[in-house]
Amino acid sequence: MDWLSAEVAQGVSGGHYLAAGVLVLIGACLQGVSGLGFAMFSAPLAAMWFPELVPGPLLVLSCPLALMGGLRDREAIEWRLAGMGVAGRLGGTVLAAACLVLLSVKTLSLMFALLILTGVSLSLTGWRVLPTRRSMAMAGLASGMMGTITSAGAPPFAIAMQNMGAAQLRGTIGAIFFIGSVVSITVLTAVGRMGAHEYLLSALLMPWMFAGFFASNPIKRHVPAPLVRRLLLAMAAAGALVVLFRTLFAA
Repeated sequence: MDWLSAEVAQGVSGGHYLAAGVLVLIGACLQGVSGLGFAMFSAPLAAMWFPELVPGPLLVLSCPLALMGGLRDREAIEWRLAGMGVAGRLGGTVLAAACLVLLSVKTLSLMFALLILTGVSLSLTGWRVLPTRRSMAMAGLASGMMGTITSAGAPPFAIAMQNMGAAQLRGTIGAIFFIGSVVSITVLTAVGRMGAHEYLLSALLMPWMFAGFFASNPIKRHVPAPLVRRLLLAMAAAGALVVLFRTLFAA
């Protein structure tokens, strides 16, 4: 956080802030178009170049982003599926704590990354995943576990929801991730991982998030459903590969 203190003292200027803002803008635009993508795009890059954004400030930024996505397509939200996704995600968060007692973080990260890559491969060969209450609960469970263990919780939902209509997907996932983000931010604040500096950094980057989301409005109207599906699968695979790379080559 040293750079933030310096930037604030100098009127919030500098290349580091600008680069972080561009990262947030692109991630928010991706999520505005497809319903997912902010964390899958931003978190791996932030971990390498802007570690001060992970995990708290990115979660704070994703909270209103998810809310806006849900509100924009609120008429298309599948509330029963959203409820199952939230319930599964909360259960997965609890289950992750138990798994960490039995298995190492490296073992679990490798397992999740390989499962996601398998799911993407099967989807590309014709395997059709339907967004049922059962599949959403399972995706939520996997998302809660992956998010807790690897900070990449979106890929399971990308697999489970790939065949939903674009508006349904954006609205439903917006509702799920808004609730999930509120819970995660509350927990991080309670355990001392979110303080004044993290909230200030989030506020400084908030305009970039809004700019990215509103930039997605004209773009999403010209993106057909098949392209959204391919984009989701590509982001899911990219997220899994980043987790795999970080697990295998981390010091």
